[in-house]
Amino acid sequence: MFKKVYILLFLFASGLNCFSQVRNQVSTFELEGYVRGKEDFTPISGVQVSTDKGSFAITNALGEFKINASIGDLLIFESPEFETVRHRITSDEEIGVQVENYTPALKNKSRSSKVATSNYSMYLDSANYYKKINIQKSIDFVAQSISELGRNANKTALVNSLRTLGEIYLYHKQYDLAITNLKDAQKTQKSTKTALSLGLAYIKTNAFKNALEELKPLVRVRKMVPYQRIQLYEQLGDSHKGLGNIAEALEFYQEGLKIAQKNQVSPKVTDLNSKIADTYALADRKIEAQGYFDNSLELAKKETPARAIQENEKVADFYNSSSRFGDEIKLRKKSLNELQQLPKNSVADKKGIVDADSITSQRINYKIANAYIAQDKLNEAIPYLEKSIVEADSEDDLIVQKDATRKLSEVYEYKGDFAKAYTTYQNYVALVDTLYIKKEQEISRATRLNREIATKQNRISSLEQERELSQSKYSLALTEQQLFEESNKRQKWIIYSLLLGMLLFALAAFLYYRSNKQQKLANNLLALKSLRSQMNPHFIFNALNSVNNYIAKSDERNANRFLSDFSVLMRTVLENSEEDFIPLSKELELLELYVKLEHSRFPDKFDYEVNISENIDVNSFDIPPMLLQPYIENAIWHGLRYKEEKGFLKINVEQLTNTLLQIEILDNGIGRKKSATLKTENQKKQKSKGMGNIRKRIAILNTMYENKVDVSISDLREDETGTKVVLKLKKD
Repeated sequence: MFKKVYILLFLFASGLNCFSQVRNQVSTFELEGYVRGKEDFTPISGVQVSTDKGSFAITNALGEFKINASIGDLLIFESPEFETVRHRITSDEEIGVQVENYTPALKNKSRSSKVATSNYSMYLDSANYYKKINIQKSIDFVAQSISELGRNANKTALVNSLRTLGEIYLYHKQYDLAITNLKDAQKTQKSTKTALSLGLAYIKTNAFKNALEELKPLVRVRKMVPYQRIQLYEQLGDSHKGLGNIAEALEFYQEGLKIAQKNQVSPKVTDLNSKIADTYALADRKIEAQGYFDNSLELAKKETPARAIQENEKVADFYNSSSRFGDEIKLRKKSLNELQQLPKNSVADKKGIVDADSITSQRINYKIANAYIAQDKLNEAIPYLEKSIVEADSEDDLIVQKDATRKLSEVYEYKGDFAKAYTTYQNYVALVDTLYIKKEQEISRATRLNREIATKQNRISSLEQERELSQSKYSLALTEQQLFEESNKRQKWIIYSLLLGMLLFALAAFLYYRSNKQQKLANNLLALKSLRSQMNPHFIFNALNSVNNYIAKSDERNANRFLSDFSVLMRTVLENSEEDFIPLSKELELLELYVKLEHSRFPDKFDYEVNISENIDVNSFDIPPMLLQPYIENAIWHGLRYKEEKGFLKINVEQLTNTLLQIEILDNGIGRKKSATLKTENQKKQKSKGMGNIRKRIAILNTMYENKVDVSISDLREDETGTKVVLKLKKD
């Protein structure tokens, strides 16, 4: 039974639509579109798309197609899975076909499987055919081959597709993508062929350690065809050579050469002789290198002319590195003669910037000229440079043309012909500019191609993920349909129960947290109140000692004045005793009064100074009451009082930032260390009650108000005399 089909035409015509249609009716354009399922956008591959004018296309694995068409053509979509659709083209915008209730056909399973297998092989063969011709077509065919595998894909077939994709990228020097796909193939199912391709990809990217890690396990594989064994030893030799392990590289090359000779694999015999010679040359063992190069030259003659020329040039490069310029020239001239006998299209396949590894007539002439120049035979070099320039120009080989022109200018300069040298150098500069422009164009094309390749690779990855998901989806389709209603109801009850449980748990956690926080706050407030009640009597006791001292001396006038100031101080202390924080201005007034009282007791022991920065708004900062008094008391009673000469107490108040205040208490007394030695045994056993209370208060305040107060105590001088107390207070 045919399914209903909906045509979605994505038309974004401008106000000049009528004019555009008339203009396009006489021109052909490439129309793009897709065919997918309506419900889940499943791509439908293999749909035959044609026009009434004879153009034809087939949707790929992603359901996409491209077809040459014109405005007014009739577009026809044909597939055994839905009713034939016809649509008149009215615009060059993308066309989308969505098939309602689309599912892959489940009938005639055995027949469909045979057709799918046949199509898979066809697509994979096409991918291999286009591998060296058109990378984009080749990748599309790989995608179609993966699509044909279906939800119960054979792992071996999937590995073949992924490996083919990796080999396509490898041939076109897209090494990162090659490694990614070959690793996916190995992860799906390990195979010797895939491992060898992956090892080669690692070698091409100079990842020699990764190559060895991939290739070493293959040495223990027993069932391996001779050609693969030769490839394995050759790649192991390449990896060790890349790492500088000359002995290991030669060992593997020799093993590969033995197998190649035994099985008469002539191309590999030539290649391995050449690589062994290269390795000996790398180790500066010229005699052994020469022997193997002689072998490779003789063997290459028995192969194709192109292979013989390639080996001639390789040996000529060896002669050049050994300064055997006469032998180099002779061999390159031989290559030149043989190259001229080859068909022209085998010399260079492309116009434009020729690959630097290409063996061309212009490149050989340039190298012959360099060999003559190395022997100071400038007159002999000039004809070869001129010929190289002419040939490079005809072949549009700008790189060789540029290098040969520059070298010719230098030769003229060496000969003293400065006019020709100058003219030639101008030609060189012009070629550099042209080459720069061509390079930019080439880079732009390469960037665009890389983007297209990356897009196709992402589509293939998505296709593979969809295939894996569809395996699970279709295997559970029937069961899911029967249990859907019951499962849906059960899920709702579970979700509601979980939501209710989570809500109750969150409510209980919140209530517990709030109760715990309130209890902790109450405990802290109680502790602060307790510490304040301990501190105030401690201060009163010390102050009364001072009054008692005046009375003992019968100094009635000073005693009265002291008691008057003391009463003001006590009234202020009692007023602040119930507060957690008071304005900084009040605390400073209290401190100045306290220091004044202590100074009146010990006028011959110290002087004092209170410095308050002018930019401080003392009313904007709050401070715990009586927080600074114990530090000042310690400075006077334990530092300045025991000093032989008159000391000095200094209190500095400054604002560091908008929210940070710093108070410094500095005394030049005897210091903490000496003060400790003067304490009595009873004083050593009992810590200062005032200082202990202060530390506890600061700890509680910082817990409640997030590090509001910070106090540090240090020696004022390096000789451990004097004391410096720094208190930092944050504004809420």
